[in-house]
Parts: sequence; structure tokens; C-alpha cells
Amino acid sequence: QVQLAESGGGLVQAGGSLRLACAASRRTFSTYVMGWFRQAPGREREFVATINRSGGITVADPVKGRLTIPRDNDKNTVFLQMNSLKPGDTAVYYCATAASMAVLDAGSGKWGQGTQVTVSS
Repeated sequence: QVQLAESGGGLVQAGGSLRLACAASRRTFSTYVMGWFRQAPGREREFVATINRSGGITVADPVKGRLTIPRDNDKNTVFLQMNSLKPGDTAVYYCATAASMAVLDAGSGKWGQGTQVTVSS
């Protein structure tokens, strides 16, 4: 079973940028959807972005225009490049993979342990 490991979180000032990485233990991009989600304190987990098998990207409205999802197929790694960060982006960020977006929306599939992103004002 695939394992996911996020990295790259940290403290950044508002307006800054951060690049998160999600490394998969084996090749998944050609057969699975990769998604990024986040959960802020006291709030439910919310969708951030996904990249499908063919590289198509879907981005949530709150972050649209401020992020990209590059991936390195050779290293089985997908990234979340976030720019113009706001204090409202503060959350634990999770990557996840599953056969479909519907599975991820249901909270199923395989999830990483999460990485903390804190944006100071």
C-alpha cells in the first residue's frame, strides 16, 4: 500500500511563498488522483487542490491564482507551491491519493501525516 509523506511546512510572513512536497512510496500519478487538503484549528478539513492522472488541476476558490501543483514523476513527488500567503492560509496541510476525487472527498484513500503551515500577519 502506498505511503505518503509531506514536508516543507513552516512559518512564513503574509505575502510570502511556501512549497510543500508530498512524496509517495511508489508510483501513483498514472493511476490515482493526488489531492491537497487543509485543516485550520476549529474548522473542518477543506479541499485545496487536486491533480488528476493526466495532469489536470482543480483549485479551490480561496486559493485560486495563488498556487500551482508541479510534480516530479521520476521521484513520485507532487508539490504545492503557494504564493501571496495570507494568515487565513494557516492550517495543517495534507496530501492524499485515491482512485477518484469522490473517494478523497469522503475522507477515504491514503493520507499523509500533515505538515503545519503558519502565516503571520
